[in-house]
Amino acid sequence: MSGAPIRPTPIFMLRHPARWIALGFGSGLSPKAPGTVGTLWAWLVFVVIAPWMNDLAWGLLIGLGTVVGWWACTVTARALNTPDPGSIVWDEVLAFWLILWLIGPVGWLGQLIAFGLFRYFDAAKPGPVGWADRLFKGERGAPVSWAQGWGILFDDFVAAGCTLAVWALSLAIWRALF
Repeated sequence: MSGAPIRPTPIFMLRHPARWIALGFGSGLSPKAPGTVGTLWAWLVFVVIAPWMNDLAWGLLIGLGTVVGWWACTVTARALNTPDPGSIVWDEVLAFWLILWLIGPVGWLGQLIAFGLFRYFDAAKPGPVGWADRLFKGERGAPVSWAQGWGILFDDFVAAGCTLAVWALSLAIWRALF
C-alpha cells in the first residue's frame, strides 16, 4: 500500500464511480457513525423503491449489487490506502436490504427492530461476525487485495445472517407462546 490512509471527501467520491457506490452515494462520508448512517440510507432507499420491487427484482439488485460492490469496495479501499475503511458502507446497504427483503412484509416497528439487531451484530461483531471480519484481513500496510474487498462485504452478510437467525428464533418463540 502506498502512503498514509486517506480521509474521503465529497471531491474524492466524485472522482470515480466505484467511490459513489462504496461510499453509499455520500452516506459513508458522515463524520460520525458512517455505518449507521449508511444503514439508515439503505432503509430510506428500501422504503422508497419497495413498491416497485418484487422478489426477482430484489434478488437481482442484491446479487448484482454484491458483484459490483465487490469491485467498488476493493477499488475504493485501495484508493483510501485502508483495507476496510469505515466510510465504505455499501456492505451495510446490501446486508440491510437483504434483511428487509427477507423479513418482509413487516411494518415500521419490525424494521426498526431489524435495524437495531443488524447494527448490534455489525458493530459489536460477536461470534461468527468477528470470525468473518478477521477471515479476509490482510497485513497492515499491504496492498488491498480482492480477497479483502470481498471481506468488506462478507462480515456484513454474516451480520445479516445473525440478524435473520435471531429474527426467526424470536418469531418462532412468539408464535409458540401466543
